[in-house]
Amino acid sequence: MSEPQVLPELFWHPPLALPPGVHLCQTLRGGEGWGFNLATHVGAPANAVANHRARLLSAQPGIQQVQWLTQVHGTQVVQAPASARVEADALWTSHDGVACAVMTADCLPVLLWSDDGTVVAAAHAGWRGLVAGVLEATVSQLPLPPQRLSAWLGPRIGPSAFEVGPEVRAAFVAVDAGAAAAFKPSWRAGHHLADLAELARQRLTGLGIADIRDSGACTVTDASRWFSFRRDGRCGRMASLIWRTAAP
Repeated sequence: MSEPQVLPELFWHPPLALPPGVHLCQTLRGGEGWGFNLATHVGAPANAVANHRARLLSAQPGIQQVQWLTQVHGTQVVQAPASARVEADALWTSHDGVACAVMTADCLPVLLWSDDGTVVAAAHAGWRGLVAGVLEATVSQLPLPPQRLSAWLGPRIGPSAFEVGPEVRAAFVAVDAGAAAAFKPSWRAGHHLADLAELARQRLTGLGIADIRDSGACTVTDASRWFSFRRDGRCGRMASLIWRTAAP
């Protein structure tokens, strides 16, 4: 008798204390190869991506629409629902049933919500977007003060794996000298190991956000759960989603 097939895990719902009506989901790699890839731009079969997106939509309670972005490592922020092909790296909504989604495979996803659950947001924070101010741009668009926001830092390339050249450290330090604390010397002369989550935490704290939760997950070192461009090159993308429903 053959062994029963073990289906890969596809969704992770971090055990966070959230306001009533706020929901958060992180998708997983979901197997070898393209796995549970959700991106249309990486060369995966289009029908598989469509099926995965439909499965994601049907599996999460209260989502009527997922707002996808064409991410460009910038600072553009849009309010959802918006155009299906909008170029941006962050989005927010106060509508029930509209999921704010960002896709990553080493960059840092940052999900935000208000203390009363009326506003949710998501930002794609690679180092280029982070140093350019994507988190500041996102928070500035929200219709409430940052002191009322909480943030979750999702899976990203960890500090033991994120080696960068001197130009990356210089770009951050030029904006804030305190960013130097997020860089440690690498084994290669002139290079550093960068802590992307710490850089985001510094930015969020500077904006006045005190409640910052961290997944602690490194995409590079856990190949069973996460896609990683740094590790694999051509690969799929995970999605980090946050949405709201009418509070019970």
